[in-house]
Amino acid sequence: MVLQYGTPSTMRWNAKTYDSSFGYVSALGAPLVDLLDPRQGERVLDLGCGTGALTAEISMRGAQVLGIDGSPAMIEKALAGYPGLDFIVGDGHDFGVAEPYDAVFSNAALHWMSRDPDMVIANVHEALIPGGRFIAEMGGAGNCAALIAAMSTAWREHGLREPDLPWYFPTPAEYAQRLEKAGFTVRLLEYFDRPTPLDECPAGASDWVRMFAGTPLANVPADLVEPLLRRVDELAAPALRTESGWMADYVRLRFAAVRR
Repeated sequence: MVLQYGTPSTMRWNAKTYDSSFGYVSALGAPLVDLLDPRQGERVLDLGCGTGALTAEISMRGAQVLGIDGSPAMIEKALAGYPGLDFIVGDGHDFGVAEPYDAVFSNAALHWMSRDPDMVIANVHEALIPGGRFIAEMGGAGNCAALIAAMSTAWREHGLREPDLPWYFPTPAEYAQRLEKAGFTVRLLEYFDRPTPLDECPAGASDWVRMFAGTPLANVPADLVEPLLRRVDELAAPALRTESGWMADYVRLRFAAVRR
């Protein structure tokens, strides 16, 4: 589905595991860098930069880039991996810049900034020059629906409260409205399914939960964690386990907007 418009969390990331087991997060961001189309000498802010792989790609295309992430572990890994680039720890809800940027870029990060999405968008608006670009991709409505349903059922079966999920997955119309209200003109919005192989997840859905749902998992009594995760695998398998391996049921929202 393509729509054309004329007009940190508290998560504790294991940066090493993120790179080795979930490198597809960066790999699948390559088309987004193409959409950004960074130009020689432009100033670009990479919001939610992770371990810096796409920050480095933007830099290689000639832009001056700053990577921001709410995870100190991610920033530490980024600084070690790309010592010639600039990275800082920062939260999308309250960051500011001394001088405005030509573009703000964000891949697979905005859905983690769930406390106040409007504040994040307002901060991006303030960080841009008039006419500056906001290019991003995030989880959209329906993202990880089978995974989330398996989690909710497993939690309930084990007598636990519904897990407090850390994500914000908006519909295309909802997010376009937020952008327009904040002073952006939406030029492009794409909403699409992207089933993604979990090639480095031998335990299936449970590995995904350990990596991406660590906060609700941390609230589970220690003796229940393993049986709970086994049950998540059992519940998710009919929808997500194929002959070739496990898949994540991702739905993505990708957009290009311009500051008015």
